[in-house]
Amino acid sequence: MKIGFIGLGNMGAPMAANLAKAGHEVAGFDTAAPAPDGVRAVDSAAGAAADADVVISMLPNGQILRAVADQVIPAMREGAVFCDCSTVDVASARAVAEQALAAGLGALDAPVSGGIGGAQAGTLTFMVGGRQQDFDIVAPLLDIMGQKAVLCGEAGAGQSAKICNNMILGVTMLATCEAFALADKLGLDRQKMFDVVSTSSGASWSINSYCPAPGVGPQSPADNDYKPGFAAELMLKDLRLAQAAAEDVDADTPMGALATEQYKAFVEDEDGNGRDFSAMLPRFAARSRHSGES
Repeated sequence: MKIGFIGLGNMGAPMAANLAKAGHEVAGFDTAAPAPDGVRAVDSAAGAAADADVVISMLPNGQILRAVADQVIPAMREGAVFCDCSTVDVASARAVAEQALAAGLGALDAPVSGGIGGAQAGTLTFMVGGRQQDFDIVAPLLDIMGQKAVLCGEAGAGQSAKICNNMILGVTMLATCEAFALADKLGLDRQKMFDVVSTSSGASWSINSYCPAPGVGPQSPADNDYKPGFAAELMLKDLRLAQAAAEDVDADTPMGALATEQYKAFVEDEDGNGRDFSAMLPRFAARSRHSGES
């Protein structure tokens, strides 16, 4: 296929490179980042979209997505599919899909899970919203960039699934870090803690696959001084999106709200910005029960 790829940052660059390695013709655009090997750099988003069968975007937020859509959709040929892989608010995803469909295009919102490592390895999970016919066109590309793609429903359903998933992730990571910090103060060895919890009722992805304790469990950012696989500020972004969506539909999400407050403090008031979201463990380990109380 001819593919336009817009957004060649930490996630987009390896995704585009994997498509090029698989033999697709990829034209890429980014306002700052260089094109990776195999991807032909162009000088505008519209240039990347021209004559493409599929246009894929990986962008920071909904406002930028809407601006890019305004440039890209008029440049796309009829019948092409605009597939946005960013994590944005549900309203923006639906608005862009409506704009694309009105122009005779296909549209998918397809946010990802798996982080930079998953993007590099081609093992991402895609949560997709849109029409079956558009999903069928893009599915072979998603298979190259990831290990699983699920069509969750109509436009916006992919974003809905992503923010619900990441709200669970934020909450479980906080609980995992709290529990390790408590275990430390109770004198329990971290490896023994992992051995019990990872095979017991407290098991979760946060401990089994992404353990926040260095030297325990599979390799994770904790073993690399918490350099981000998934940055704390991105977790905060996703938690805020979940809370905004909960507000829109009047959903009670007290644990999600508390997780948002904790990550906000970590990122904006402490040293969390630029660190992995699992760096909550050294944060809790250094705190007392009354830390932060007025």
